[in-house]
Amino acid sequence: MLELNKSGTDRPGPGRLPAQGAGPDARPADGSPAPDAATAAERVPLRPYVIVAAILCGLYFLYSYLQYSRFGSPSWDLGIFEQEVRAYADLRAPVVDIKGPGYLILGDHFSPIVALLAPLYWLWPSAEALLFAQAAFFALGAVVVGRTTQQLLGGRSGLCVTVAYGLSWGIQEAVKADFHEIAFAVPLLALVCRALLLKRWTAALLWSLPLVLVKEDLGATVAVVGFLLFVYGRRLQGALLAAFGVAAFVVTLMVLIPAASSAGTYDYWQKIDKNGEQDVSMVDSLLGVLNSSVKIEMLVFLVGITAFMALRSPLTLLIVPTLGWRLLSQDSNHWGMVWHYSAILMPVLFLAMADGVRRSRGSHRPWLASYAKVVVPVSVAIAVAMTQHLPLRDLLRPDTYSTDARTDMARAALKAIPAGARVETDITLMAHLTSDRTVYWIGGAPGTAPDIVAINLDFGWSRPIQDPVAYAEQLHPEARYQLKHRGGSFVVMERTTPEPAGIPGVRGD
Repeated sequence: MLELNKSGTDRPGPGRLPAQGAGPDARPADGSPAPDAATAAERVPLRPYVIVAAILCGLYFLYSYLQYSRFGSPSWDLGIFEQEVRAYADLRAPVVDIKGPGYLILGDHFSPIVALLAPLYWLWPSAEALLFAQAAFFALGAVVVGRTTQQLLGGRSGLCVTVAYGLSWGIQEAVKADFHEIAFAVPLLALVCRALLLKRWTAALLWSLPLVLVKEDLGATVAVVGFLLFVYGRRLQGALLAAFGVAAFVVTLMVLIPAASSAGTYDYWQKIDKNGEQDVSMVDSLLGVLNSSVKIEMLVFLVGITAFMALRSPLTLLIVPTLGWRLLSQDSNHWGMVWHYSAILMPVLFLAMADGVRRSRGSHRPWLASYAKVVVPVSVAIAVAMTQHLPLRDLLRPDTYSTDARTDMARAALKAIPAGARVETDITLMAHLTSDRTVYWIGGAPGTAPDIVAINLDFGWSRPIQDPVAYAEQLHPEARYQLKHRGGSFVVMERTTPEPAGIPGVRGD
């Protein structure tokens, strides 16, 4: 890769094995052309990486499945995405009633790439299909990251980095957070970084294009890919890609999302310019980028998992757009190490680490050249050590595999809800109902008089619900309800009055 550092302090040095050390981008000391990347690829076996990826995929899906089967979904997102994929599978517009009756999800986040899961959903109409797809995408990223690292560094470095990436906190927290559209971005960004490192400029351009269909903010990341291509000497390709990325970013936020939104705007601007009910100026947002220890901790651990070697690579610039909006946000959920927001940064950082090691091996700074030799095992040690505090550790606990009374009661509540019913519920049962019912968020469907109101009294309500039937009728004064089933904290109520003549979002009202 073309060096951004022109000082000459990091020139390739002696001591590299021809087939392993410097990788396809290194040039021999006499200045002759670098070995062909395709030749290097042929020397990297695929089978070991497929085996490791299959193990990682199994671990990710096992964790997700156990969390799902124990009714432990941490948010409403899995239900939202299943409603979206179900709509695509039925060849309908992606209406997500959980967000509001008749709500077109493209007016919330712009992620049309999710439609690619429709064929899988035809075969497996369940939220579990989405969880499996995400596990597979994350594992695919591990294959790309690992094999590319071996091409660059040789030896067993590739398999070591595959493990470090696979156990990284960004990936594990995303698995815990259930399915999100960023699952598509993880392997795509890995392929973009691979292409940049192997000087496959056209491939880098092509792999980056679908990112604008994953989420609205990734157009800015595509623009950075264009900038890197420009710096690496592919000026026309780089300029065109950067312009495309900026245009996609602007058009998506200013035109496409507002056009699909009933409010006619992009709701998430409020995450930056409002803190609760208080307005926040852009100047204050910028000054507050590092105003929290949570933000600083997240930044330290981002580069820390690569033993800080990712900072040696220009690829690290690709994480700036995502970090930018997260640090500007007034929502503390965006700042820390939980949820799924850091998953798309993992392939970038680990391949940046591999690039940083390659650049540092021949450094004229003896300490840096020596440090480069131990970075890969250090990153593995960090990943393994951190796992004892991360989600996958639960797979080592016997009680993770047992069925408790709460799970049995939740299953009994599900059986009391007929297929095809319109159900208003909280997060606990939501993703278990979206495959064959119309599901609304509790309190988010006024005027719909759903057939069933099903709630978990232990969900964590701001005020305890003393009379569930009265609560259901408070939500829907146009209807009357009676208790149909109660088991533990799970209560199912059914409507006893006729269905209203007009139901918002259902009959075009």
